[in-house]
Amino acid sequence: MTLFERVKDLAKKRGFSSLRTLSEAAGLSPNVIYGWKIKQPAAENLRKVAHLLGVSVDYLLGRDDQPPALHSTPMPVDLAQILKKDSLTTFNQQPLSDDYKQALLSILNTWYQHKSDR
Repeated sequence: MTLFERVKDLAKKRGFSSLRTLSEAAGLSPNVIYGWKIKQPAAENLRKVAHLLGVSVDYLLGRDDQPPALHSTPMPVDLAQILKKDSLTTFNQQPLSDDYKQALLSILNTWYQHKSDR
């Protein structure tokens, strides 16, 4: 299995809707991971993706064939960061406007403050 195939397989198992989503969640350009089909990734980019997927770089590179244990709960996500990324902020396959994104963040901040005050 190639590096690209391992990343693609793990991304699906970890609940990422696409490699583009994974790439952006790692702070990379949207199509960086797709480029790994034909070229070697930068070490830092590979480290970021491995961290998000919960595996070692060695596993992604095929140096360690021991499959990682899947988490029983989804990986945590920083919603504020996701709402800042245009391509990741859709609802029912429709893009959210900046006003809606801000409203969602306000609602969540209010809820969190209320919860913390208890």
